[in-house]
Amino acid sequence: MSKWYIDKGDQGDIVLSTRIRLARNLDEFPFPAKLDIAGKNKVNELIKGILFENDRKDFSYIEMKDLSRIQAVSLAERHLISPEFAAKKDGSALVLSADESVGIMLCEEDHIRLQVMKAGLALEEAYDIADKLDSMLDAKLKYAFDERIGYLTQCPTNLGTAMRASVMLHLPALTRCGQMNRLANTVSKLGLTIRGAYGEGSQPKGDIYQISNQITLGITEETAIANLKSIVLQLVAQERAAAAEIIKNPVEEDKIFRALGVLGNARLLSTDEFMELISVVRLGAARGLVDIPIEKINELIVSMQPATISAANADASTASARDVIRAKTVRESLI
Repeated sequence: MSKWYIDKGDQGDIVLSTRIRLARNLDEFPFPAKLDIAGKNKVNELIKGILFENDRKDFSYIEMKDLSRIQAVSLAERHLISPEFAAKKDGSALVLSADESVGIMLCEEDHIRLQVMKAGLALEEAYDIADKLDSMLDAKLKYAFDERIGYLTQCPTNLGTAMRASVMLHLPALTRCGQMNRLANTVSKLGLTIRGAYGEGSQPKGDIYQISNQITLGITEETAIANLKSIVLQLVAQERAAAAEIIKNPVEEDKIFRALGVLGNARLLSTDEFMELISVVRLGAARGLVDIPIEKINELIVSMQPATISAANADASTASARDVIRAKTVRESLI
């Protein structure tokens, strides 16, 4: 089955993906930070029993202790788990759909971290799937919930809806124009935050940013999603306008084709150089200057990350070996 991130969704020239994440805890158990391994395993078995009743085959169950460090980090690179969860071992598990669009982290910061990923801008669609799964679990489990402050979570910033909606955007033109600090300040006043692709503390490699809601208390899920969608569409319009101006400059157009030339001929490509060059090429593809499908570029951005290369290639245990494989794969993909 093809993976969700290979597709190009709505507003796909700018928007790479949408994620809805719900945090939930079981009322009868302490938060994971206060649970021993036996307690965590009991929580996991309860949830697993519900998700896999009737012998459903669309999910797989993965215990984190069974994964190598490389395999776990690769999951984080593909945004299927949080970077923090990649370090978890005994007592933590992942439930993952075949197309990797649905992932449920068990005993991460909370007992349940349910996330749904979709290509492009698809906030309502992703929320609908997440809500249905959440309701299925809620019918069989007693969530930790307070009528006044909503879902109870280990981190107080998630109280209320305990929902984080986020959208991944490719914003090379706005970055080049020096607009990102101003935009980050503006959206923060609207209850949103802009970060690097891997969340809090991460750098925006390849001009890829994640924008998400910060407010979860005193607001409904539908309102949070509507607010985020409105701001994302404004950012998309601003990026397109900035990009249209940039590519009028022959120097900027030259950068796009030079980047394509390097990617199409390089024998060694580090992660940082690849992300810098592929961002420039994606700008050209999005604006119709380069005849390369956006879907192909999106797939390369995911599959050419270090741990993901190592997980797929037994001989990619060193950075130099990965640089060779990355260059070869990119060359062959862009022919």
